[in-house]
Amino acid sequence: MSLSERLGLAALRRLDPELAHGLALKGLRLGFVPLPGPVTTGRLRTKLAGVVLPNPVGLAAGFDKNAEAVGPLSRAGFGFLELGAATPRPQGGNPKPRLFRLTEDEAAINRFGFNNAGVEIIARRLAAAKSAVPRGLNLGANKDSADRAADFATVLSQAAPHIDFATVNVSSPNTEKLRDLQGAEALRALLTGVMQANERGLPIFLKIAPDLDDQALADIAGVADETGIAGIVATNTTLSREGLRSPFRDQQGGLSGKPLFERSTRVLAKLSTLTKLPLIGVGGVSSAEEAYAKIRAGASAVQLYTAMVYGGVTLAAQITRELDDLLLQDGLIAAQAVGLDRDRWT
Repeated sequence: MSLSERLGLAALRRLDPELAHGLALKGLRLGFVPLPGPVTTGRLRTKLAGVVLPNPVGLAAGFDKNAEAVGPLSRAGFGFLELGAATPRPQGGNPKPRLFRLTEDEAAINRFGFNNAGVEIIARRLAAAKSAVPRGLNLGANKDSADRAADFATVLSQAAPHIDFATVNVSSPNTEKLRDLQGAEALRALLTGVMQANERGLPIFLKIAPDLDDQALADIAGVADETGIAGIVATNTTLSREGLRSPFRDQQGGLSGKPLFERSTRVLAKLSTLTKLPLIGVGGVSSAEEAYAKIRAGASAVQLYTAMVYGGVTLAAQITRELDDLLLQDGLIAAQAVGLDRDRWT
């Protein structure tokens, strides 16, 4: 990390977290942070559900909700980007404050509630943005929608010409009853509708919660296989507060960051025994060692977001280069490492 990025991070951490987030995006757009461009080697190059990635380390949804900094983020070292979540209509989200830094835990709690500019604006920005790496969109539903399942298909239809993949998000804890859509019958109907709207044949992923029991995971794996989706993102934020030290630990919302690593990796590994679909591992990745652990637990690719609050936007390039070193030490390419340590986590 450069001195300028260290100073910028220190300044941002003195501000309200949501304000700091907005300023970080603005800084990216204005070119305040030198960016390395995509990082790739023969060991890192990965194919995920038919999409070729320069490396398997991606940006998780939520950092750039409104596709404001696609170009700069694509040059930050990531192998792929996930923007959004986007809903059919613009949505203000939940009342502020709704984002909390848990510095002692290297974590965050958010209860944003799918705040975004709406798919029309987001799709227009995606159409205008040039990206050096594949980019996808996280699909959401409006809070006051009469048919939330239909909302996902609506967003996909409008954004599809401008993205390389899409993710159905039924696992955010910040929209009332959204997680109910993870039940087998509701999920089957929802995914069937999304796949019918998928006229371009994009890879469709499903993002799940880390708080599911074994039976729920088995049900989700079965529905995923039935409906023909391309893979599963494991996992979203958790409602657990186990082991936290921060004074903000009891805030309502989803917890992300370092405390989520073990919980989300166990879910990932269990899921990899239930389906042959490719998995994207998310939750608590802040180092190359953690990215590699998720790959060896069963992930074909990983994503991060909260770690950048503490490590800066160039963290992705650092993790990716160090991951390449780990693969070199083991004499593997990324695809060969997938699932090697699955038994350790299950």
